[in-house]
Amino acid sequence: MFTGLGAALNVVIVGASIGGLTVAEVLRRRGFGGTITLVGEERHPPYDRPPLSKQVLTESWPAERTRLLSRDALDGLGVEWVLGRRAVHLDRGRQVVGLDDGRRLPYDRLVIATGLTPRRLPGQPVLDGLHTLRTLDDALALRGEMKDAGRIAVVGAGVLGCELAAAARTLGLEVTLVEPAPAPMARHLGARLGALVARTHRGHGVDVRVGTEVHAITGTAGRVDGLELTGGEKVRADLVIVTAGADPATGWLTGSGLDLSDGVTCDAYGQAAPGIYAVGDVARFPAGRVESRTNATEQAVAVAGNILGDERPFSSIPYFWTDQYDVKLQIHGRIGHDDRIRWIEGEPGAGRWVALAENGDEVTAAIGWKHARGVRLARERISALSR
Repeated sequence: MFTGLGAALNVVIVGASIGGLTVAEVLRRRGFGGTITLVGEERHPPYDRPPLSKQVLTESWPAERTRLLSRDALDGLGVEWVLGRRAVHLDRGRQVVGLDDGRRLPYDRLVIATGLTPRRLPGQPVLDGLHTLRTLDDALALRGEMKDAGRIAVVGAGVLGCELAAAARTLGLEVTLVEPAPAPMARHLGARLGALVARTHRGHGVDVRVGTEVHAITGTAGRVDGLELTGGEKVRADLVIVTAGADPATGWLTGSGLDLSDGVTCDAYGQAAPGIYAVGDVARFPAGRVESRTNATEQAVAVAGNILGDERPFSSIPYFWTDQYDVKLQIHGRIGHDDRIRWIEGEPGAGRWVALAENGDEVTAAIGWKHARGVRLARERISALSR
């Protein structure tokens, strides 16, 4: 029995990934003695998502290594776990969350941490060998099929698509990477830096098709056999992975009265409505919605504190990283569409470098290519306006 701070409060957290788990951890660490119920759609205990497209897919890690906490540590949180169940309704008036099994969970404070749902392509068929990657089960299913595949097509060259292409090449598969933008990862990096990512993949034997859209995913006898591109060209593939982005998982909140424009709209304290908070990929704070593990963790720490009465606005420099082949690319801040890129250590053709994104006199981002120490130092040059 937990006693002490907030012992009479009942906190329900919907979403059992890093954001939701961190809220529970911080509440307990700071002496919260009330009830915590954590709802997770998957049957697995909380696990880390970034390794799915890299270490899990290439089998350099067993699936068990992705667990965020040991069983003993999870038990020690004194949380009521509701795993393998989906939230389907929020009744704000009665302060109740409805689950897909008919249960109704009352709350005094609610934390929404439901993350994202992968997008489908328009008219996307249902075929064997056609995959998306969001969950551990997705990764394990894809890993099993990759063992018997020779050719793979990845639709979408964002961060996830590029990581999947790199993992598949590491396993010796032929890979075609298709992206409608002028460069891979253009949304995060812009065209100039994205071109360096394209060059890296081509150097590892990936057939990178940019400025190209998929007209259709084709199949024979119920199994995928490739892509038809908008120009009529066909790409043969034994497996196709669609990484066309993802949308905030807010469907269960429809009709709740919350502002769901591009996620759950929150104030600077993470509050979406009285007694209701959101963290992670699903949350849109005043500075925008950020999809990264680090952001989810930092927001969760802030929201847990605000539930306990800190009343501190959340502020952070966005950060994400990606591992592709032997390259670790790290970005602190945001690279704007019109930002110029200035190299301050090394150069684009070098094996490792650090660059700054600048807009006028403002430094908006620090970028490191295989240079963790350099980018950490460069981070300090990001303008205060970015914080």
